[in-house]
Amino acid sequence: MSAVICGSFAFDTIMTFEGRFSEQILPDQLHILNVSFLVPALRRDFGGCAGNIAYGLKLLGGEPLPMATVGSDGADYLQRLESLGISTEFVRQVDDTYTAQAMIMTDRDNNQITAFHPGAMMQAHITKIAARSDIKLGIISPDGRDAMLQHAEQFKAAGIPFVFDPGQGLPMFDGKELAHFVAQSTWVTVNDYEGKMLSERIGWSSAEISRRVKGLVVTLGAEGCEVWIDGEKTVVPPVKAKEVVDPTGCGDAWRGALLHGLEQGWSLVRCAELGNKIGALKIAQRGPQNYTLESAK
Repeated sequence: MSAVICGSFAFDTIMTFEGRFSEQILPDQLHILNVSFLVPALRRDFGGCAGNIAYGLKLLGGEPLPMATVGSDGADYLQRLESLGISTEFVRQVDDTYTAQAMIMTDRDNNQITAFHPGAMMQAHITKIAARSDIKLGIISPDGRDAMLQHAEQFKAAGIPFVFDPGQGLPMFDGKELAHFVAQSTWVTVNDYEGKMLSERIGWSSAEISRRVKGLVVTLGAEGCEVWIDGEKTVVPPVKAKEVVDPTGCGDAWRGALLHGLEQGWSLVRCAELGNKIGALKIAQRGPQNYTLESAK
């Protein structure tokens, strides 16, 4: 069975700043901010939420169906997917724009500053979702605004259970829109900051949100995560990484593990446990699509 993964494909330019952002940015001078960071290390990776999630799910033995757009420069990305055995059936190439680009700078404390150009992602709504016997579930991850709205409606109309994981796309939506996303979705996943924003905008606590879906997961980074079901919270402890090498794509690795568990019919707590383990493996290896699982299952 397959999982439709709605989200972005992007080229990630990863830069490493050997100092600390906090030592370079003066709090009392933010109104005239003008800083420059020397970044001796730089690399270019395949990234984007849909691409990263599909990569992780494929490593775990799943059959991801990423639904995303690439631009006129997307040939390398399509070849990358084909080399990994990941379907490009729902990947559309748009000729009059670039593939989305993320410029990510990480300091020595693993804080990150990101600039993101959406490019072809803004046309992701062109591709439609329909019911199909081999599609078991889906996920709405950060994508173009229209695509997130329309794909959620299409999942619901097709009777396909899906995860709503808005990530950095959450601020694009007001409280009414977010409440509608929750009403349509089967599961909701957010990090702790996004969870607070979601609750503030829709006026529901985590407990209340969890009563409206099959489950809510709030990830807490190095502190593990909270799994909320029917208003009750279970804390899933973290898995300590052997070494902190690169946090880029860690959240997407977690999402891939979540989808794998849901495909298997696992409890949400067990899915979260695997997500924490895969996230720890990912953070100890470099590149959002260059890690291995080392018998993580």
